[in-house]
Amino acid sequence: MSQLQPLRKRVRRTKAEMNVVPYIDVMLVLLVIFMVVAPMIQTNVLNLPSVGTSAAPPEPPLVIQMSDAGALTVPSLSSDVYRNADELTAAVLAATANKSQPVVLAADKSVAYGDVMAVMDSLKQAKVDRVGLLLKQTDSATK
Repeated sequence: MSQLQPLRKRVRRTKAEMNVVPYIDVMLVLLVIFMVVAPMIQTNVLNLPSVGTSAAPPEPPLVIQMSDAGALTVPSLSSDVYRNADELTAAVLAATANKSQPVVLAADKSVAYGDVMAVMDSLKQAKVDRVGLLLKQTDSATK
């Protein structure tokens, strides 16, 4: 009888090395992608507005003074004292050539808020475009 030799199994040993070839392949593919895509990306160009010089200086505001007694005066127009908002509005409209000139109301702090709003409302109803309040800045507001 012939002797049968037992089959030997080959024992594979694990390698202690890391195979970096796939990582290099991925890295080269990413490099090519970024090299192709980078020139295609457009940077946004902002078209900023330019500032020019105006033809005419801005008009100074028309100041209306309102005292605690209810007297309405416009020092730049005349020394007349107006007793109600309608008289004042008629005088302001007669004095201003255009309705876009700013009108500022300087009211005493003891004047009732409703009276101040009545004058502003009368000016707004007369289609005066820019109506505002004149304020005095205190030291505590600047801190």
